[in-house]
Amino acid sequence: MRTVHSGIVDTLIGFRAAQPYQPAALRDADRGTFPAGYMFKDVPKHLQDEDDPQASVRETVDLMDKHGIEWGMLSLTDERAEQAARDHPGRFVNSLAVDGNKGMDAVRSIIRAHDEHDIRAVLTVPAGVSPQIPINDKLWYPIYAKCVELDLPIFVATGFPGPKVKMMAQYTGHLDEVCYDFPELKLVMRHGAEPWEDLAVKLLLKWPNLYYSTSGFAPKYYPKAIVDFANTRGSDKVLYAGYFPHGLELSRIFSELDGLPLREEVWPKFLSGIARKLLKLPD
Repeated sequence: MRTVHSGIVDTLIGFRAAQPYQPAALRDADRGTFPAGYMFKDVPKHLQDEDDPQASVRETVDLMDKHGIEWGMLSLTDERAEQAARDHPGRFVNSLAVDGNKGMDAVRSIIRAHDEHDIRAVLTVPAGVSPQIPINDKLWYPIYAKCVELDLPIFVATGFPGPKVKMMAQYTGHLDEVCYDFPELKLVMRHGAEPWEDLAVKLLLKWPNLYYSTSGFAPKYYPKAIVDFANTRGSDKVLYAGYFPHGLELSRIFSELDGLPLREEVWPKFLSGIARKLLKLPD
């Protein structure tokens, strides 16, 4: 039973929109629909009109208050993110999604976002860029190096992609080479690492700066290998992430979290402590 109900940090949250943001490759793959909708039951509905674009921001803040979420990490791909962080200080931090195909332009975009928007993380979806770039491809290396230089964690989608695109760019084993070449890089797995969750645990044990976030999964479907690891040697490695409004309502996530079999001492790290350290948030 969950014992921590406040001060939560959600490293994947956003705002409802008339049309959800999708990388171009994912839009093409699913003809404009929610790219992994077939995998989710009761996908969150999107806005019917855009007369008040701040209404969805207020809704998210209200939901955060309801469920004890103190901080949420947004992506600057949503044009409302910058304003939301200004209007709600102490509630949001921003991150930047990048595409390794853009070379040094991607690196320069990280520098600008760091200087102008105080981003706290960088995001990549190796199977979602066009052309796809495997996690360990050298096109990503200038981005990894800049993240080390700026001390920014990078959240990397790994494992079977929900959208109908090829999967091997996100093979979890690719992380081994990246962690070897960039031992200082703080790298956080996103979106499950399935069907390689057992390999993910081995890599988490091996590499000190490798982490795992629970984004994209309803709690009752968190991989058993990850939950067992969090309860034992991985209590400092597994952190909470939601998926609102991209695929899961917060009400569902938090109703299922109450049944997650984490040990009592693990909850504060899982819901808050690890993310605060990575994103440099106050205790």
